[in-house]
Amino acid sequence: MEESSNCTMLIHHDNLEPPQIQNLKKGLESEDVRAKIAAMKEIIVLLVNGEKLPQVMVTIIRFVMPSRDHTLQKLSLLYWEVVEKTDENGELLAEMILVCNALMNNLEYPNEYVRGSTLRFLCKLKEREILVSLIPTILQTLDDRYAYVKRNAVLAIFSICKTFPDLIPQAPELIENFLISESDPSCQRNAFLMLFNCDRNRSILLLNDMLEKINTCGEMLQLVVIQMIRKVVKYQPYERGNYLRCIFMLLQSRSASVQYEAAHTLLTLSSAPTAVKAAANTYINLLVKESDQNVKMVVLDRIVEIKEKFPKILEKLVMDLLRVLANPNMEIRQKSLDIALNLINPRNVFEVIHLLKKEMSKTQAETFENRNEYRQMIVKSIHSCAVKFPEVASDVVHLLLDFLSNDNESSALDVILFVREVVETYPDLRKGILHKLFEKLDSIPGGNTYRAALWIIGEYSDDVNDIEQGFSSIQKVLGGLPLHDVEELENEEIPADKPVSSRPTTNADGTYVSASALLSTPRSFGKVSQHPLRDLIKEGDFFLATVLSSCLTKLALKYNSLDEVESKKNRFQAQVLLYLVSLLKLGEVTGSLESDSREKINLCFEILSNGNVATKDIYTVLCKQSFSDMLHEQRERKAHEGENEENVVSQPDDIIKFRQLRAKKYSEYDIEEDDFDSSSSNLFNIQRTSDLSKIYQLTGFSDPIYSEAEVVVHQFDITLNFTIINQTPDTLHNLALELATLGDLKLVERPQTYSLGPYSTLHIKTSFKVSSTETGQIFGCIVYDIAGTTITEYTVILSDIPLDIIDYISPADTDTDTFRSMWSSFGWENIISINTEQTDINAFVDHIVDVTNIKCVGDSIDYSCGFLTANFYAKSVFGEDALVNLSIEQNELTGKLEGFVKIRSEKKGMCASLGEKIIRAQKA
Repeated sequence: MEESSNCTMLIHHDNLEPPQIQNLKKGLESEDVRAKIAAMKEIIVLLVNGEKLPQVMVTIIRFVMPSRDHTLQKLSLLYWEVVEKTDENGELLAEMILVCNALMNNLEYPNEYVRGSTLRFLCKLKEREILVSLIPTILQTLDDRYAYVKRNAVLAIFSICKTFPDLIPQAPELIENFLISESDPSCQRNAFLMLFNCDRNRSILLLNDMLEKINTCGEMLQLVVIQMIRKVVKYQPYERGNYLRCIFMLLQSRSASVQYEAAHTLLTLSSAPTAVKAAANTYINLLVKESDQNVKMVVLDRIVEIKEKFPKILEKLVMDLLRVLANPNMEIRQKSLDIALNLINPRNVFEVIHLLKKEMSKTQAETFENRNEYRQMIVKSIHSCAVKFPEVASDVVHLLLDFLSNDNESSALDVILFVREVVETYPDLRKGILHKLFEKLDSIPGGNTYRAALWIIGEYSDDVNDIEQGFSSIQKVLGGLPLHDVEELENEEIPADKPVSSRPTTNADGTYVSASALLSTPRSFGKVSQHPLRDLIKEGDFFLATVLSSCLTKLALKYNSLDEVESKKNRFQAQVLLYLVSLLKLGEVTGSLESDSREKINLCFEILSNGNVATKDIYTVLCKQSFSDMLHEQRERKAHEGENEENVVSQPDDIIKFRQLRAKKYSEYDIEEDDFDSSSSNLFNIQRTSDLSKIYQLTGFSDPIYSEAEVVVHQFDITLNFTIINQTPDTLHNLALELATLGDLKLVERPQTYSLGPYSTLHIKTSFKVSSTETGQIFGCIVYDIAGTTITEYTVILSDIPLDIIDYISPADTDTDTFRSMWSSFGWENIISINTEQTDINAFVDHIVDVTNIKCVGDSIDYSCGFLTANFYAKSVFGEDALVNLSIEQNELTGKLEGFVKIRSEKKGMCASLGEKIIRAQKA
């Protein structure tokens, strides 16, 4: 036996005190309307939360029902909606006769609000004895002069016909006549829906009659026509072609919602190129014209679905799609660009690049909103186009170099990394790029960009002119010798609020190093400096100094290998050596030079002084070859990933569904998934899985009550489906499920009490609100009474239900720059030492990734060496980010794995729960 009550209202109630019946009756009997309203509200809340309160029913009939106050009238209807109207034997309570008279009076009441509210209440009424006496009055309300009353009357008739079809056998004919004579759109909508569900053939005839004049109808009626067309085609697929013309007409509707639904329906009716293109054009027009950003995001999701199914058709509309870039919302711009980049082909790539160049130029304006972020987005898009289609690289690289001097270091770094790849891939463009880079070297905004620029100059300056011009441009931004003024630095007073700092810093991979540096004021990008490279080094960036040393060493080695006068070679090498010595001296004076930076500069000095052929080849040949190999490997990996990401439409062993062989009986509330499963325009892949691991046994088989629960995790709440079986020959009365939580969980509704017969089964559903990603527990007990026993209450303790953090988080993608930014900004950190018997790095990392639902950031992991440092990222359903850095090595003596796992997040619960999961995973 499965018991469940029809719940139409949900109100949370925190007050656990038992209700005071006398106080409630006193409030109901009061002459003060406000006191009556307060008492009625309290009674309704108590009823919704499981209380019975049979003592107040007669009082409400006597003192509330006769009231003409509209608020009390509404509250009384809510009361009759939630109160039990039958006794234990299922018979209608005697008091309900009085309620029938009151409802009939309300249906004839002069105020249209009271009549309409009463009709809405009757839609939720399932007691046949009450409805029988009200049917004549309900039918009379179809002729009411107010649309509010008439549309609720149609709904009431619809509800009665669904539940008790024999009570109003003439209902379809009445509603058809009503629909023909009615002009109100809301009434027509309700009548159409009622007619389709009660007499489908009659409704299809009416639908066919109004197809030609559909453009003259209102938005509400057009939407219901679209809905009906989808239902008709579902049951009569051979009628599909008859409705295509109507759907094409509705694509031109003035209403955005009608256009959206018509486009969606058109894709379910036909996969012809003309239909797909028309639907895609409609979506794009909605993107451009609609102002609501949420609507734009939904429409973009629809376009993504079309792209996955019909990419060739959407490729022709890529320029129309890029009109969305005029929208100031960065998320919409990014998503539009992502879609467009997947649709680029050799026929449209130059048009797309031309548009992106225009968008890039717009970001030069100071008033342009989010110009730095948008510029960085455009640079990445151009980079992606150039990688796919090499022929456009020459058309964009010089434009991007013009933006190398912008005041945003992130976008400048993207530009220089793109330039570095182009220089290696296209030798014909090297000379022009190098000369442009020499001109822009004095306006580069930050140390990261300078390092890449210096690497390019050192690797690709091969002839005399390039080497001399490159060295001259470096001298210009570095300044003359010496690089330091000893007296000025020794006499310089360090401000009190800018002390020398010695603290751990974070590398790009998330590991920590110890660094000592002067906390100088960061260089302002807007301020013009004569020697920007020297200023950066003096501020403590001696990693940049080591890159500069390598660049100068490569230039000197290449210059020495050229056929030049020996004196010129010696002079050039001497100048480079003087700069290396000056860098070392500057580091000693400032005290900011780390040991590894000093060692690298000393190595460069030694190579120039006493270099051999093998060392020279490392600097002049092998470095460039390593970079070339890296680019080749990245392209192969991306191509391989692209092949693996192809969507599998169907598997060879999938069941084939034949619509014609299905039963003809359908539920009127069927979800229309068959439209997508059976037609050629299948845009969605809906999967239904049953996870038996989420079913927990709560009691033993020998307990008087056997119970188990299924946990279903939604986005912001958790639903528990309890199954309770009475294993005794007694009837259990007042059976209640008492639940409590541990962690960031909150019980939404308290389960009501039940009576459970011998050897019967009861299903109870309850929900918990979840607001953060944190491991929690649900515990409780079942209490019940047995009639005729001396024990007042029996209790069965339930086993705890653990809620795993893995239910909330899933692998997600992010780039390295975003990962670094989040890593430095998040405040909570959890550091876990690796303590495992595992000796295989590959197996250990794969196991951690498996049990924590995290995903590697950036390139794939290389397990070939004896150590590993990698970043991982995951995102929760609540939008919380989880950052994980894994630093691990294999002990050469014992063979065991050693290292640390660092977890960072904005919330403490995420860090702690994910850490506990990793600790348990190590022991497994």
